[in-house]
Amino acid sequence: MSIIEKHTILEKSPTLLFIASFAVVTVGGIVEIAPLFYLENTIEDVEGVRPYSPLELAGRDIYVREGCYVCHSQMIRPMRDEVERYGHYSLAAESKYDHPFQWGSKRTGPDLARVGGRYSDAWHVDHLKNPQSVVPESIMPKYAFLADTPITGEYIQDVMTTHRFVGVPYTDDQLANAASDFTVQADPDADWEEMLERYPGAVVSNFDGQPELTEMDAIIAYMQMLGTLVDFSTYVPDETR
Repeated sequence: MSIIEKHTILEKSPTLLFIASFAVVTVGGIVEIAPLFYLENTIEDVEGVRPYSPLELAGRDIYVREGCYVCHSQMIRPMRDEVERYGHYSLAAESKYDHPFQWGSKRTGPDLARVGGRYSDAWHVDHLKNPQSVVPESIMPKYAFLADTPITGEYIQDVMTTHRFVGVPYTDDQLANAASDFTVQADPDADWEEMLERYPGAVVSNFDGQPELTEMDAIIAYMQMLGTLVDFSTYVPDETR
């Protein structure tokens, strides 16, 4: 009896087909899941990855609130066309402090995993206020109201405390200075050196160019750090994992 004839018997019997399918799925599941029980951590520790600064965290909440993740993923797949367009493929460690992560499965607009530092603050302001002014073919809606919406960070310490509860390693020092770090990051004339010690690589800028701290400042602070924390010129993957 040929292999095709044997396969025909399997296809004609719902019971045999179910048993065979179940066996294949079981073996595949064991192969994928069993090794996880022998790993202390499934996410590789990568130098440079840190929790979000208070202003970045507030900006991320605004990003999620406005549904930006619906059109912009934050996950570069390890494929040539993706890497050539967006940069180094995304590492799991880069999302280890995201609740929830912003990987996404659809791109109406480009992936934003490495958008940090690619454009100036002014470009982001123009793009958020009127996307078509910088990308004529864009179908993105306008978010000019962000520049008109003040933000105080009144509850940012509470938000950070909640994140620490679910595993983000915010220190007591970071929590104690949450309110001040929130404001100095958007004020280049302030004393922000200690804030940078707590959050290395954070961008200090008057992001929207206005004297008042706004939601526009927060979301741009968040986007300007995306993909900038890991130095891929020195990064070496852990081949033992």
